[in-house]
Amino acid sequence: MKIIIVGDGKVGYSLAENLSKEKHDVIVIDKNPEALRKASDYLDVMCIRGNGVSAQTLIEAGVKHADILIAVTSSDEINMVCCLAGKKLGAAHTIARIRDPEYADELSILRNELELDLVINPEQAVAQEIAKLLKFPSAIDVELFAGGSVELVEIIATPDMPIINMRIMDISGRFSPDILIGAVQRGNDVYIPNGSFEIKENDALYILGKPASVYEFCRLMGKYNHKIKNIMVVGGGRIAYYLAKSLKHHDMKIKIIEEDMERCLELSEKIPDALIIKGDGTDESLLNSENLCNMDAFVALTGHDEANLLAALLAKQCNVSKVIVKITRINYPAIIKNMGIDSVVDPKVITSNHIISYVRGLKNAEGNSVEHLYRIVGGQVEAIEFTVRTNSRYLNIPLKKLALAAEALVAVIVRKNEVIIPHGDDVIKLGDRVIIIAKNKQITDFNEIVLSGGKIK
Repeated sequence: MKIIIVGDGKVGYSLAENLSKEKHDVIVIDKNPEALRKASDYLDVMCIRGNGVSAQTLIEAGVKHADILIAVTSSDEINMVCCLAGKKLGAAHTIARIRDPEYADELSILRNELELDLVINPEQAVAQEIAKLLKFPSAIDVELFAGGSVELVEIIATPDMPIINMRIMDISGRFSPDILIGAVQRGNDVYIPNGSFEIKENDALYILGKPASVYEFCRLMGKYNHKIKNIMVVGGGRIAYYLAKSLKHHDMKIKIIEEDMERCLELSEKIPDALIIKGDGTDESLLNSENLCNMDAFVALTGHDEANLLAALLAKQCNVSKVIVKITRINYPAIIKNMGIDSVVDPKVITSNHIISYVRGLKNAEGNSVEHLYRIVGGQVEAIEFTVRTNSRYLNIPLKKLALAAEALVAVIVRKNEVIIPHGDDVIKLGDRVIIIAKNKQITDFNEIVLSGGKIK
């Protein structure tokens, strides 16, 4: 597909990197020559220096034949105008990043008036991600599939868990047949495990199933889902605002520490239920005076990665049970994990996942296309949701008779209101939602993991 990206900041670069790896024809437009130089040197993309709102620049980029135009500049207004111009000039689909909370309640109107096919708000998406982690504090990562009926949760296998040194086939029979361990990270290695795979101490386990089943399994593992009531947030930006709004009805008290006095006043008006404190969130004496050690959760959301990490370490030193950090530049997840920080969120990764899911869905819109995509283990593994809309050779055939690609797994089948953790005799039917776990693959259709011939002879 031909894809034009307007804006070569962190999100634009991440999108260009991922979409070019998926063999799309990517053109990047930006006014900053330094940003374009980096993209030109390290990525297989075409770079054009210019204004993405300019019709001449868009025409030069080939907008008339573009499948998708993605506007991710730092300005919401430029993104909207760029998409409007792109649509009028012939782009088949347009995607805009719109971040300002003032537009949040008007997105449906904006989408209709500007003919936008997709609107992404990174800060709101990050806030939703953090809210999920706060509602399931024993998890490092949480993602929902099939409209919330399936949950993917990452936990660490600790020495006290009864499944240490157990085979996965034995875990299912002894503890719960209603969950699936879909992927395991052990050090720098990643596995799509089979039944004989043994769980070891410190493995990162990616568990799928109905939310109630996943919760019960984690409870049996000693990962008690203690309820979070008091949250301290450092950094009063848009993410903090969206987070406070999303947790408003969950009986959680939020305390936000923000350096800028004007922003403090603005937040106190917009979210009166939150306690707003003016101060430096990396000042240990301030954090202690605000009862950091009595908090159930700590979330670092400033615009500086280093400040977020420092504040998070202070929280861990105080034995706060759930510590979440926003990271936008530092790209050393293993080091951050070794620091003891529970969860890391990255706006550019969340935004990229959302847009790439949409792009893959368009690529095969006539078939069984991607509905939802979530990357785990640093992008090495994907959990992909499809809805089976067309008759295919694999329908109504027991899974044990299908030859599936290596390191790919049919993890969950959702049939109407029924969530099925499939075994060999289960089949896929027309209309099913199917969740696949696949390593180092870029799948756009379920057919791609069924090997030629369909059946094992």
